[in-house]
Amino acid sequence: MKMKSNANKIGWAFIALAVIMICAFYFYPMIQALILSFQSGKGANLQFVGGDNYARLFKDQTFIITLKNTFIYLIVQVPIMIVLALFISVLLNDKDLKLKGFFRTAIFLPAVTSLVAYSVIFKYLFGADGLINTMLMKVHLIAAPIEWITDPLWAKITIIIAITWRWTGYNMIFYLSALQNIDGSIYEAARIDGASPFRQFSQITVPLLKPIILFTSITSTIGTLQLFDEVMNITKGGPGNSTMTLSQYIYNLSFKYTPDFGYAATVSYGVVILIVIFSILQFKLAGDKNG
Repeated sequence: MKMKSNANKIGWAFIALAVIMICAFYFYPMIQALILSFQSGKGANLQFVGGDNYARLFKDQTFIITLKNTFIYLIVQVPIMIVLALFISVLLNDKDLKLKGFFRTAIFLPAVTSLVAYSVIFKYLFGADGLINTMLMKVHLIAAPIEWITDPLWAKITIIIAITWRWTGYNMIFYLSALQNIDGSIYEAARIDGASPFRQFSQITVPLLKPIILFTSITSTIGTLQLFDEVMNITKGGPGNSTMTLSQYIYNLSFKYTPDFGYAATVSYGVVILIVIFSILQFKLAGDKNG
């Protein structure tokens, strides 16, 4: 018993610093933000207002607009990215494919580029006189430049293209890793039985990758609900508020508008609630008993 007690003490000694750091930099700020969400006022002059901030959410037109914008990115971009990443990973898992290392690196590379740098590059590429419009006009696909940044619809499309370009390779790595752990004899048996490539994909690959698909779907959903850098650097939330996301609205409430940290914390917890709801829904839809 004494040896077991000493082993427990040694174990806690190893993880004590990590526990303290997690509590100090994760849990304490979360609790403080929750308390702050029930307060209102400028600077340090905060007053307890109860649930008024949460009631304000349903009347705040800017919040509703940013919520709609975020949902559009979520509903459109996440499925496209997941399907594209899965498709690319299957192609790059082919044993007969040459230069596999090069293609894998090239597709994953956007995920490790600077968020600000690539956002600024996209802003210039999709400008009215940018490279994209120039190329489209040269091949006579368009007669006049598309207002990628200043038109509400095209601005959303630009944001969707940007985040798809960056994060598809990131998700592809998870699928590729999982595919390499699938026993090749399963596919060989399916081919002998006369299964087509599509049927092998739908009946073998997708079911076996289900846990990874669920994981990437949840992480992509969380990332999209927290989307900030691309919108801030490419469109700044414009034109009007047509591309503004929840995270950018939180930033504006804290630092751009008249500072209202209490209401900003309330919107932040609104995002937390949405993340929890969507995560539970995805677990349920996937049939995961742990969800």
